[in-house]
Parts: sequence; structure tokens; C-alpha cells
Amino acid sequence: MAQNRSTEPDAALGPEARLSRLEAQVATLAEALRVLARGLENIPSKDVPPEEAERGARLAHELLLSQGL
Repeated sequence: MAQNRSTEPDAALGPEARLSRLEAQVATLAEALRVLARGLENIPSKDVPPEEAERGARLAHELLLSQGL
């Protein structure tokens, strides 16, 4: 994922640019939550190895970092 961070302060951006930035950040946060939830999902009939939770947390963290969040 490409970093979506601008060097301009929010006040210098127009409303459409700020909205676009906000939409990208929300999409990234939603994807990070999906990855984290998938890693933490525990199906009672299945043993979920702790590595799955670790992997989900790592992927979520990497997603957030890639977007400068």
C-alpha cells in the first residue's frame, strides 16, 4: 500500500482533499480491524493457534504504519 500522508497541514487542504484523506484513513482502519478480528476469531470447535492472533495483529499494525496512522 502506498503511503497516503500529505506534507500539507489539514487547514491548507481544500474540503475535497481533506474528505478524500479521511476516507482513505477510514478504509485503512476498517481493513486493519478486519485483519485483527480474523486473527482473533475463535471457533469453539477448532483450536486456533496463538500464531494466528499474532499474525493478525502484525498485519493490522503494518497496514496502519503503511498509511502513516
